[in-house]
Amino acid sequence: MTTKTEHGRRALVVGLGISGIGTALGLKRAGWQPVLIEKAPQRRSGGYFVGLFGAGKSAAERLGIMAGLHDRTAHDGVTYDLDRFGEWRRGLGFRDIPGEPWLMLRGDVEQAAFEALPEDVEIRYSTVPTAIEQDDDGVTVTLANTADGTTGTERFDLVVGADGLRSTVRRLAFGPDSRYLRRLNYMIAAFQLPGGLGDLALHDGCTLLEPDRSLWVFPFVDHAPTILMGYRTDDVDAEFTEPPAVRVRKAFGPEPTGDMLGAALEALEGTDELLFDSVEQVHMDRWHKGRVVLVGDSAWCVTLYAGMGVSAGLAGADLLGTMLARFGDVERALTEWERRLRPYLNYYQQLGVQQTAVFTPNRKQITLRRVMMRGMAMPVTSNLLKFMRTHNKSGRMKEIDIARA
Repeated sequence: MTTKTEHGRRALVVGLGISGIGTALGLKRAGWQPVLIEKAPQRRSGGYFVGLFGAGKSAAERLGIMAGLHDRTAHDGVTYDLDRFGEWRRGLGFRDIPGEPWLMLRGDVEQAAFEALPEDVEIRYSTVPTAIEQDDDGVTVTLANTADGTTGTERFDLVVGADGLRSTVRRLAFGPDSRYLRRLNYMIAAFQLPGGLGDLALHDGCTLLEPDRSLWVFPFVDHAPTILMGYRTDDVDAEFTEPPAVRVRKAFGPEPTGDMLGAALEALEGTDELLFDSVEQVHMDRWHKGRVVLVGDSAWCVTLYAGMGVSAGLAGADLLGTMLARFGDVERALTEWERRLRPYLNYYQQLGVQQTAVFTPNRKQITLRRVMMRGMAMPVTSNLLKFMRTHNKSGRMKEIDIARA
């Protein structure tokens, strides 16, 4: 049985998220015919905030996505550092990050990527792989339609797992999650607000930082804000034994919440779309085995704390297509892809661990942050921060190099 089609070699891409759609675009550009499958009955929309950095912008441009994106950063807004007792101070927010990243919703990137897909790319919903067997000539995949209960087998030249942190492809081809998932012992709850929050102006953001727990409000220039709540836990499994709103309230303690935290907790209880999950990374010695390869969170998950998930996913997808187009041999293409990409992803994973101190700091880290904030009131410090925002060339070059390969 041949896996070739009149359009070229055939690839199964599992997962209709950013990495999956980006991979399909890269494969199509390389002369492959991708087939996209998604376990959900339809494509998701909305989502929490994401940042698009240099590597992601470069990859999005080559994949044909960039024209459908725009920066939602509220540059004229103010970020406040506040507490539950009503004290407000000037603070640091997303717009203060050097390198000029774009702030947007996850759904913005998924929508732009989806619209860039050629019409002849096949998409199947309510479909999951249940078995993967490969040989020297290709991969036989058993696919199940969860809507009607039917199953069937098909042959592909390549299988790409872009199906997230708890990847089915990784489990079928590489082994159980327990081999690869590393918990950082933090929980996150992220969701969109229907409008503003309390007394906070619509284009302003805020942080409420307490030892091992935090509230972040990320404003947009043309959209309602999003919220990120995080906290440390010694028992991740216990966090899934009760509704998310119950666990988050328990994490913030029995003390009076105050106006802003109270409003955020009420908004969490009322939202229909909530990301509530443990903060975990994927660590693997290899991201490919034969003709099966993992991309995005299923391969490396840098965590939301790293801020590089979308950029890394797009860069990995773009580079995969480039390597498959450059080398006729699949094994060599995947080996080169991984060799070039891995140093950057190792760095981003380290960044994800380090930035737990930024997003969910302990008592000492909160004190240090506030000392730094007082120092920022000094002209020399303020001018240095402005310089870093506009002249962060070394950091941006490190990102861009991923895509240049």
